Amino acid sequence: MKNMGKVMVLSTGLVFGGLSTGGALPFGFNQLYQVEAASLVSFSKTSYETKDNLRMRTGPSTKDKTVLTIPKGKEVTSTQKKGDWYKVSYTYKSKGKNVTKTGWVSGSYLKKKVYISKSSAPKTVTFTKTNYSISTNVNMRTGASTSSKIVLTLKKGATVTSKEKLGKWFKVSYTYTSKGKSVTKSGWVHGDYVKEYNQYTKTSAAYYFTKRTSKLYSSPDTKKQAVVSLPSQNGLYSNQKAVNSIGQTWYRVSFNGKSLYVNSSDVSKGSVKTFSKKDYQLKQDTYVFSSYGAVYAKLIKIPKGTIVSSVTSIGDWFAVTYQGKKGYVSAASLQSPPKTPVVSKPTEKPAEKPAETPNLNTKDGSSYLVTDDLNMRQSGAGTPVLAVIPKGTTVKSAEKTADDWYRVTYSGKTGYVSGDYLKEYEITDYRFIDLRTKSSVTAKQINDYIAANVNGRPSVLLNTGQAFIDAGNKFGVNALYLAAHAIHESGYGTSNISLGKKNLFGYGAYDAAPFIGAYRFSSVAACINYVAQKMKSDYLNPNGTHFEGPFLGYLTKDSKGTRIPSKSIGMNFWYASDSNWGNKIAQHMQKILAYDKNYYGKAAINTNVPASPGIPAGSDKFPAGIQVKANKDLSSEVKKGTIFTMLEKSNDFKVLVNVNKKDYWLSSIRFDKYKEYISVLNLGRVSGVGTDLLNVRSTTDTSKKDNIIGTLPLNSYVQLVLDSKQKLIMDKDQKWYQVKLSNGKLGWASKVYITKELP
Repeated sequence: MKNMGKVMVLSTGLVFGGLSTGGALPFGFNQLYQVEAASLVSFSKTSYETKDNLRMRTGPSTKDKTVLTIPKGKEVTSTQKKGDWYKVSYTYKSKGKNVTKTGWVSGSYLKKKVYISKSSAPKTVTFTKTNYSISTNVNMRTGASTSSKIVLTLKKGATVTSKEKLGKWFKVSYTYTSKGKSVTKSGWVHGDYVKEYNQYTKTSAAYYFTKRTSKLYSSPDTKKQAVVSLPSQNGLYSNQKAVNSIGQTWYRVSFNGKSLYVNSSDVSKGSVKTFSKKDYQLKQDTYVFSSYGAVYAKLIKIPKGTIVSSVTSIGDWFAVTYQGKKGYVSAASLQSPPKTPVVSKPTEKPAEKPAETPNLNTKDGSSYLVTDDLNMRQSGAGTPVLAVIPKGTTVKSAEKTADDWYRVTYSGKTGYVSGDYLKEYEITDYRFIDLRTKSSVTAKQINDYIAANVNGRPSVLLNTGQAFIDAGNKFGVNALYLAAHAIHESGYGTSNISLGKKNLFGYGAYDAAPFIGAYRFSSVAACINYVAQKMKSDYLNPNGTHFEGPFLGYLTKDSKGTRIPSKSIGMNFWYASDSNWGNKIAQHMQKILAYDKNYYGKAAINTNVPASPGIPAGSDKFPAGIQVKANKDLSSEVKKGTIFTMLEKSNDFKVLVNVNKKDYWLSSIRFDKYKEYISVLNLGRVSGVGTDLLNVRSTTDTSKKDNIIGTLPLNSYVQLVLDSKQKLIMDKDQKWYQVKLSNGKLGWASKVYITKELP
């Protein structure tokens, strides 16, 4: 009964007490309530940021009253949560005072606040100076932020350099030309708008040999894993180089059908040599390789003692053919074949006296120019290499073997070199001095010589002697030669090109368009410096495209006018078609300062090589109204037959034109054959006058003085007037051109003193 009564009491409490009366709950009910109801959780103080405008309420429910609305992005702190609701404190300013409110917000609109400590804030990072290209028009700023002041706007394609970054911002330098001067600006650009810039340049075909174990990469850098690794002394063909974003020079090479890149510091240039057919004997069993290196395919094995022939070598590899297989064998496996006794045959004529084996025993020996990088060997072909004599070196020899090997001394060592790569010359006058030596000539000696030969004519070379000496000192070129060269090419500074363009050497001039084609220089000194740098970097540089020896030399041509390399030497071979050009300059040098053999026998050679100069800044600006007819399509705007206005021609042969009232630069006109491209209808140039000025008259009567309405300087351009049919307006005797002056006046100029340009 006790048990039954207890049950009855519990039941009664459940029915009549209920939750609202605070009666006892059955066990099962109490357990269910505890699972569904969220409990209050406490934690350490945490900062949050509002993800949107967020209502703070008096309780953890949307039914509770709103205290205030917290703006998006504001910071709140919390130490308690109930379900997905956080009890937060929010501090803000009101009337200059801090006010703090506390309430409940939904956790769905909060995110933890992330603080960047000073130690983890972006730091300035420095790195190797790197070239970058701008990917789109972008502002350069004074600081690493879009709120910083704009320095200038960089155009798409502009090239900048950087060696410092802050976060994603790069501090860059940009150099440009303004009003003829070089200007450099620095500032910050976001990294999204820069990309590393590699400069690729086509080069003459060349062969490079690995100096050590070298790696080839798919791009001109080491950012990706190497494609292949090659042992030393393996050859690679190249016709392009790349200067990568950090200034390293790489060569694009062909290897097993792939285009890859090798760092220039890992290879040396191998010379290609052709020579009269020579026989060699194999010192050991060796293979014929498909190319100039042991890493290439083996074509066939050649037994020791075999005699092979060759007419070509690349580096230390000789091209041979054996049993129909064409390939290359290493010089290390070759030696001169044994001598075969010569048996004389009977002849009806008396036998000629056999030529004696040259065995020169002169005191000093003869002088020879080394025409390519040349191995000096112990005793002849196939023997150990003692040294490599650089191309352009002068050596002396007083002894030659029967098979044309010369005994020479170089860098303290004595050995033998093949005569195939030597050119003999005799230093008897200025034609064969090394033009990289310093002259003892004075500015006064140069000035006096020029003044004595000008004969009253206008000349830009008067009193310029010091400019030649300064340029010679700056670039390591003989100043006496520079002066003589300019004197010869410019007629003592009296030529039209030198007077009109301060161009003493005719650079840029074409036979078809000598005056307009020629570069325009800002000053005589600028021209002298340009040519001194050009000569030193190319014609006097053993690795230059036009190097044939560091002296004037001479040129020999066959009956058809073709240059004969084996019978020519020095600058004369490439620089001038006149076979006597070198001698003519040497004669000017002799007249200025007599040749001193002892001086030049001891003079130091300046082997520094400057960078090759680019095309100098400068242009020809034409008078208004110069009309030109297109003889072929020149661009999408200038079609064949179009008549347009020519405004300017730059030194790099671009032409500024006006078509349909819009200006365009054309780069498609070739001035060496300009008639295929254009016909200029009315451009004249003042020439042939005995004074500096040409009179322009209102009539063609030269007996009057009051009809002179203007003057035109010598070598200035002038607009010739056209009629309605685009024909030149001339007087009835066809001896005078009607011209239009810059002030708009019309007048007449004698045809005798006007040269039509590009007709």
